[in-house]
Amino acid sequence: MAKKTVATLHEGSKDGRAYSKVIKMVRSPKTGAFIFDEQMVPNEEVKDFFKN
Repeated sequence: MAKKTVATLHEGSKDGRAYSKVIKMVRSPKTGAFIFDEQMVPNEEVKDFFKN
């Protein structure tokens, strides 16, 4: 049987867990319809993202 390589890939880089994908619903200034603002931000800046 083959080894599970997925487990070894996660051990090398732990920086990926330092970021979160955040999604905020905002109004479009052009049409007035709602659009979604998606970004990858560091975990420390998540609250700042939603304050604006």
